[in-house]
Formats: sequence, structure tokens, C-alpha cells
Amino acid sequence: MQYSILIDKKGVAMAQGYDINASYKDLSVVCDAIRYLKVESAMSVLEGVIAVKTPILFLRYNKYMGSRHELGGKKGAFPSKAASEVKKVLVNAVANSKGKGLDADSLYVVHASANKTRIERRKPSKGSLSWGRGAYGMSASVHSDIEYAKVEIGLAPAEEKALTNNMKYFIKARNKISEVKQKPKQKAAASKQEAKHEAKQQK
Repeated sequence: MQYSILIDKKGVAMAQGYDINASYKDLSVVCDAIRYLKVESAMSVLEGVIAVKTPILFLRYNKYMGSRHELGGKKGAFPSKAASEVKKVLVNAVANSKGKGLDADSLYVVHASANKTRIERRKPSKGSLSWGRGAYGMSASVHSDIEYAKVEIGLAPAEEKALTNNMKYFIKARNKISEVKQKPKQKAAASKQEAKHEAKQQK
């Protein structure tokens, strides 16, 4: 199988999904959201989108899209179908990493991309015509095309020699941001546990 990533793949676990019946635009935005994250963090992001709890920031393909207060007023949405498809490919990549002898807990998403592969023309059922135009009072039959997409995901440890300097830089930068975001949540959870413990002692 051919992949679009142009690095030595000996130490990289790859997986891809073909002929996915989902919006390639949503798939590409979901791939942007998990790229350079640790596998555990990427999986939690995808599960949050599937459960309609964590919105994804849409920096592109966001025309007529509403803003989300969870993203600080920026445009976002919950592309749950695309997230579920990307999750399937991510699970396959983790399985392939075990076959290469890699530790899944220390892997990062070094490559994630989605592209449109083919378009099929769909026509309505017989007799589904719009009236008022064309020959004999009927216009051409209404049709809507169906688009298929492909998703690629690559996993590798941060110290993999084949990774480029840009990849290593973004791995460090993105995971620092995720750690900063997780610290307030951890403090809030710890304070709740302390409050419950104190309430039990008072009883």
C-alpha cells in the first residue's frame, strides 16, 4: 500500500481506510485535531466528539458555521461520523504498532490526513422528476453525487530517527498545550475528592 507520508516507515506504524462514506472535509479537520498528539490523548478527543461532548475547532470549511463557547467563541462543530471513522483507522494503527514491536503507550500521531478518492453519480428513483422546465414540461432528473474519502494515520515514538525536525517540534508543542489544559481539570477533580473525603469524615 502506498502512503502520502515521505519518510522511512520502518519505525512507523501505518494504517489507512479506503472508500469511507463521510465528508472528506470533516475527516481532514478531525485529522488536524489529533495530529502530533499522544495516542491516548487523540483517542480521548475522538471519543469526546463521538459522544457530542468535545467540539472540534474548524479553521477551514467553516462557512455558515456557528461559534462554540467551549472554543472561546471560535467556529466549531461535532463531526461525530468523521470522528468514528478516524477512530477505526487509529485503532488499526495501534494494532499494527504491536506487530512492529512498538509500545503503544509511547506513540504519537505523526501523520494524519484525509483526501477525497472518487465520486459516484447518484440518480433518483424512476419517476422522480421536477416539472416546469425542459422538453414536454419536464426538466432533467435531479441527482446528487456521493463522494468517498481515504484516511491515513501513522504512529511513532517521539525519538524515532526518521521523523523530521518539524514533526519533533510540533509533537513537543502540541503536548505541552494539552498538558496545560489538563492541569486545571486535574486540580478540580482533586478538590472534589478532598471535599467528599472531608464530608465523610464529618459524618
